[in-house]
Amino acid sequence: MAAAELSTSGEIVPVVARASDGYSDVILWWAIAIAFTALGIFAWVPQVFIEAWDALMGGWGHEGWTAAQIATLAAGLGLAVFIAVWAVLQIPALRFFCIPGPIKAARVRDAAVRHFKVGAQARTQGHTGVLLYLSVAEHRAEIVADTAIAAIVPAEVWGEAMADMLGHIGQGNMAEGIAAGVRDVGAVLALHFPRDENDTNELPDRLIEL
Repeated sequence: MAAAELSTSGEIVPVVARASDGYSDVILWWAIAIAFTALGIFAWVPQVFIEAWDALMGGWGHEGWTAAQIATLAAGLGLAVFIAVWAVLQIPALRFFCIPGPIKAARVRDAAVRHFKVGAQARTQGHTGVLLYLSVAEHRAEIVADTAIAAIVPAEVWGEAMADMLGHIGQGNMAEGIAAGVRDVGAVLALHFPRDENDTNELPDRLIEL
């Protein structure tokens, strides 16, 4: 970071988060959707479930199931499926596999902006702070720049830095990836915000881990 900032008045803040969100709301919707699907199948072929329940009870079938008993079985089935899906999706690998890509991207972006407002926004005299945010569980990264930089540097310019960083990380080289991202961001800043002789280091040169 210190080397990347030698030729620019910009300040780079790298942040690595294990995950940007718990996605409990998405897990809830998955559990509800699958539970209702199970109830729909029950309504379509109730006899299959009734026979399975009788077999589970040792083969002692009812002479005839009443409407109340069938409703109770349906409610129990829905509840059991809901709890089972909720429990299974507590496993991180399965949970993140089931989160749609657009939702991951939106949550990572929101988290990056939130951390930028706390750690970099308006914390430099010239509004030249840049947050480099990496969310490990989602395999996504964001670059958020303060107002002075955003007014001059188009968002697509950061694409090369993102690709360079994620290329290293995709190969299992986390440290090299973050270093590459910081270096590339510093190169972009040096073009538009060169360092002057009175420039001081306004933000700590360290990696923030969440």
